[in-house]
Amino acid sequence: MMPALRLQGCRSLHINEDNGRFLLLAVLIIVYLLCGAAVFSAIESPSELRAHGRWNRTLLNFSDTFNISLQDLSSFLKEYEAAIAAGVRVDALRPRWDFTGAFYFVGTVVSTIGFGMTTPVTVAGKIFLIFYGLLGCAATILFFNLFLERIITLLAVVMKAVRLRRLRTSGLLPPGICQDFAASTLPGWKPSVYHVMLILGLSAIVISCCASAMYTPVEGWAYLDSLYFCFVTFSTIGFGDLVSSQSAAYGYQSLYRLANFLFILAGVCCIYSLFNVISIVIKQVLNWMLGKMSCLCCQRCNKANAFLGRRNAIRPGSRLRRGRFGQTPDSDGPCDSDTEGRRLSGEMISMRDLTGSNKISLAIMQKQLSESANGYPRTVCGSSRQNGFSGGVGALGIMNNRLAETSDSR
Repeated sequence: MMPALRLQGCRSLHINEDNGRFLLLAVLIIVYLLCGAAVFSAIESPSELRAHGRWNRTLLNFSDTFNISLQDLSSFLKEYEAAIAAGVRVDALRPRWDFTGAFYFVGTVVSTIGFGMTTPVTVAGKIFLIFYGLLGCAATILFFNLFLERIITLLAVVMKAVRLRRLRTSGLLPPGICQDFAASTLPGWKPSVYHVMLILGLSAIVISCCASAMYTPVEGWAYLDSLYFCFVTFSTIGFGDLVSSQSAAYGYQSLYRLANFLFILAGVCCIYSLFNVISIVIKQVLNWMLGKMSCLCCQRCNKANAFLGRRNAIRPGSRLRRGRFGQTPDSDGPCDSDTEGRRLSGEMISMRDLTGSNKISLAIMQKQLSESANGYPRTVCGSSRQNGFSGGVGALGIMNNRLAETSDSR
């Protein structure tokens, strides 16, 4: 019973490759999320508890010092939180909804960064944001995809030129035919996905380091905080705890805001392209894992087929057909189908398989009869004529072709 159940389980677990890849990726993402939650909880939870303790002590000291009840103080803090949500800050900040501030806001919308420091509060603004973001986000994603295509094309041209130069300097390629060779060889050649991933990763690191060197003195952040801001922004996560270009005035303000815009644009394009390339690598890893899992499953299917074949008292043949080196057909390959597994294991063939094979033989016979009646020349291999096996029609033709192949192989 156990091998039969195992064989039935193997058949029921046979799913499409795309569906298997999707399910495996979903499981891996869930495990990844659980691991990330455990790590961040262990790192950040003690700091949160300490912050709550400090805040509670500050409220008690302020209430005792100024003789204000905690209820009145809490009401005042709620009003202050509402003011912060509306864009009011204690420090001097630039206006949020002038033209430059609004342009910065729509840039964070269409790029899906969404810092959250500026949000529409009117009904008209919220309704307009829904339709504006729907079209703008789609267009920006298309722009990022086209940017990735141009990057891959540029890398292909550069790497092909480098390769041709190496061939010419090594003496394998004469200098006079370099252009002809470049036009005639490798017409659809593309760089390796790992090379593209390395180049995009290095480009993102260089852009982040240069942008952090600008943010550190201008915004007054630590260099590590600037790197953190660059990743959060370039990857369009956009927490909003650190936001650039929010002060009322800067030295060289116009130049700084232009450089900030260019750094964010270049960084988002590089990180988005890098994410796409990494997803290709992840897909390759998933295919490798699915291949390993399918091999293990097929090995179990073969063992179950062999066990069921030995249990049958009535078989189509007296023994299993062996190959040239004495190996049984069910020992050197995965079980492609239920019919193939039963046939190779020696199990009785079902009536459905028998009628299906008869339909195929009937179709071949009808085709051969039609060709013979119309006088079309049928392709008969030369070896069959030399071996004395003629063509024939229907089952006889199939048998003669099989005998010809066997004789030719011997």
